[in-house]
Amino acid sequence: MRFPIDARLNDGALVQLILAGSQEVEPLRRLYGIIVEEGTSYPHDCFPDDDTFMEYWFHGKSTVAAYLGDTPGRTKEMIGAFYLKPNWPGRARQVANAGFIVAPEWRNRGLGWLLGATMLQYAKELGYRSVIFNLVFSENEAARYLWRKLGFGELGIIPGAVRKKDGSYQDAIIMFKSLI
Repeated sequence: MRFPIDARLNDGALVQLILAGSQEVEPLRRLYGIIVEEGTSYPHDCFPDDDTFMEYWFHGKSTVAAYLGDTPGRTKEMIGAFYLKPNWPGRARQVANAGFIVAPEWRNRGLGWLLGATMLQYAKELGYRSVIFNLVFSENEAARYLWRKLGFGELGIIPGAVRKKDGSYQDAIIMFKSLI
């Protein structure tokens, strides 16, 4: 897969996907802060420190960032991103894991689908044989719908795995897709 990738969303907006480098750290940190504060899709209950953030999004991962328009840069706003990594080491490293974020104002416009479809193709090209999501929040219906649309199945439920902002708990879903 050759980056950058130019694509159009459902509304015709031009988006460019790039392999993230050092200039994407701060825009991704800002966007991830919004996602963590929402509390509806990621396990962090507060924004992680710098080392934890870098480990979570960059170290040992391929990270792809989405920008509006055709020229990424520090002045442009990042509207989404994903990371791709082995879910386990060694003999099981052919099973990928990925994480996705989409800016709230860019949801329901096709960006999640574009990021997901790109990740699946990229994972296959990198030699992964499957992709697993370990922790899809059960109440995140939009994500579950998207992953089913992209061919993922639900393998199991982890009851009460996620503590919500109000102190109650929701289940987590394990989702899987073969790439062979």
